[in-house]
Amino acid sequence: MNRTAVRVLAASAALAATAVALPSAGATGTPASGSVAVTVTNAFLTQALSSGIAAVPLPTATGSYTSTSGATTSFPVTGGNAVLPRFYGSITLGGGLAFADAQTGKIVCFHQVAFGGDTQTLTAVPDGATAAVPLFVLGDNAVSSLDGVKPETLAGDADVTSAGAAYLDKALNTTFFTGGQVVGSMNVSFTPAS
Repeated sequence: MNRTAVRVLAASAALAATAVALPSAGATGTPASGSVAVTVTNAFLTQALSSGIAAVPLPTATGSYTSTSGATTSFPVTGGNAVLPRFYGSITLGGGLAFADAQTGKIVCFHQVAFGGDTQTLTAVPDGATAAVPLFVLGDNAVSSLDGVKPETLAGDADVTSAGAAYLDKALNTTFFTGGQVVGSMNVSFTPAS
């Protein structure tokens, strides 16, 4: 056997050994799980509805309402690399959110929802656009779980961002939204894939 053949055979054996050692593309572990829930207080909900403004969750996000806490939209986790106690990474979420203004007849829908662990901001991409809009940010009172605790959690006030308020006001032709409005609370629960 010549040297070239020996080298090819050795390289093939090394490649085969590596392929056996690596997990196969079809192998699956436990996928990332959890949710990001934004709860709008009854006081803010009443103010919004009085101004003709409503927000509706879009599949696969879900909505619920209780007379004590208000209206909640929950976005399911679909992936991500966040480490919430270290304010790192991001979480991808399913579903979407539609905002409507009954007085102007305008509607804007958002999908590609994500939560930035570093910015503590919920973002979404308006349908027909490519850039994400920061909609809600956790307030200064955010509390995180301890490092290493699963699921990782982060919770606090949900504030409308200045950029989100400007985008919504323009898209809906309203002056209802302002940066810094406290709409209620945001609760993040995230278990990374394993």
